[in-house]
Amino acid sequence: MAHSQQTAPFDYVIFGATGDLTMRKLLPALYNQLRIGHVPEEARIIGTARSSLSRDEYIIRAREALETFLPEQHKDAELIERFLKKVHYVTLDGTKSDHNWDDLKAVLDQSPADRIRVFYYSTAPQLFEAISENLHRFGFITPQSRVVLEKPIGTDSASAKAINDGVSRFFDEKQIFRIDHYLGKETVQDIIALRFANPIFNAIWSAEHIQSIQITAAETVGVEGRAAYYDTSGALRDMIQNHLLQVLSLCAMEAPADLEADTVRDAKVNVLKALRPIPEDKVASETVRAQYVKGEMKGKPVPGYLEELGEDSHTETYAAMRAYIDTPRWKGVPFYIRTAKRSTKKVSEVIVTFRKSASSLFGASAASNRLVIRLQPDEGFGLALNIKNPSAAGFDLQHGAMSGKFAPADGSLIPDSYERLMLDAVRGYPALFIRRDEVEAAWAWVEPTLKTWAANKVPMAHYAAGSYGPEEARRFIATTGDSWHEDMAD
Repeated sequence: MAHSQQTAPFDYVIFGATGDLTMRKLLPALYNQLRIGHVPEEARIIGTARSSLSRDEYIIRAREALETFLPEQHKDAELIERFLKKVHYVTLDGTKSDHNWDDLKAVLDQSPADRIRVFYYSTAPQLFEAISENLHRFGFITPQSRVVLEKPIGTDSASAKAINDGVSRFFDEKQIFRIDHYLGKETVQDIIALRFANPIFNAIWSAEHIQSIQITAAETVGVEGRAAYYDTSGALRDMIQNHLLQVLSLCAMEAPADLEADTVRDAKVNVLKALRPIPEDKVASETVRAQYVKGEMKGKPVPGYLEELGEDSHTETYAAMRAYIDTPRWKGVPFYIRTAKRSTKKVSEVIVTFRKSASSLFGASAASNRLVIRLQPDEGFGLALNIKNPSAAGFDLQHGAMSGKFAPADGSLIPDSYERLMLDAVRGYPALFIRRDEVEAAWAWVEPTLKTWAANKVPMAHYAAGSYGPEEARRFIATTGDSWHEDMAD
């Protein structure tokens, strides 16, 4: 995915600029890109939101956000002031055609007409079409414009199609950048490097040598301030349909001919389209859904999901699915995808379990090799190999571990995923964004499960807050002879 790090002058217009995402992620990301020299001096950031604020009042909020969310080693008082001089604010309801659009025009008109404009929709997706229509109505969309769409792109296939159709009325597909911040993670991109830059893995990356692949994203937090959103979404929509299916596609795709955007996305969408459908009568055996109940974390009691929500709900906080990819490379190999709230630890990782050696030389003492790709935290990889147990009287084996870090050679911090993605939109480089056919293929695969769960045709399991998940998930994975990574003997 090599391309120039230089960017032309741009105007970044953020809708929803007073929201948590803008303050926690977007402004710090743009600041860090300025810090390392990727943002030109002429660039501007224009925040818009319904909140009635002056520019000075917004600057105060932006400064507080940088002080709060930037790593200490990245804070530079002089640079922060230089960054804030680029920040503007317009009070604007993007869905209303009679609301302060002249004020936005006055700011944009200060730049050359051919300047790159990025419109970032950090809003609810049902607002995307209306904002796009108003941008078109007032002549703000130019050939040099791009639009960044935050997830979720819909709640099912029909709503995703409606959102995509609505935005596509005003923007060409090449101008639309559907963001999935997982793809911006440097460690997720390392899956491509590990697979295709290392012959030792590339040569054995198939059903002939791989027994199974697990993809896990677990969090220790509950729903907290996102309860209203989360209860309409759930774990399957929130994490599996987008983030984890993207990780799966990188793990399973065929080698692209090059690292150009559509070449990589073609390879990914081929995987998503090859996912074996899970019909309604198989959902109970191929999936697990669960809610956390009260438990204990770090010695302190933790309430259950329903207690936090304050009402009854059939929304899952844990989801696990078994996927098969019907291609020659992956014939018969199960991919296990799971996500959880209130897990015992925060971790995102890929576990590749290789088949045991067919040799009878060492008998039952030879265990499976495992490759662990840690996406976060403690970003890096580990490889479990069979070595001789030096304390054994005979020639018994034990697992020995090799490990490495995904860390910059200069010792600096791994960049936040939004840093790369925000400027890739400026550059017009869409490889790490989701193409429309990827969205559609992902929804097509998960939707039968969503419908079956919504009809309560699969029992809701339960697990204690602070645990790895429900006992049902252990029985589920055992039906194909596997175990979750935390249950494997080292």
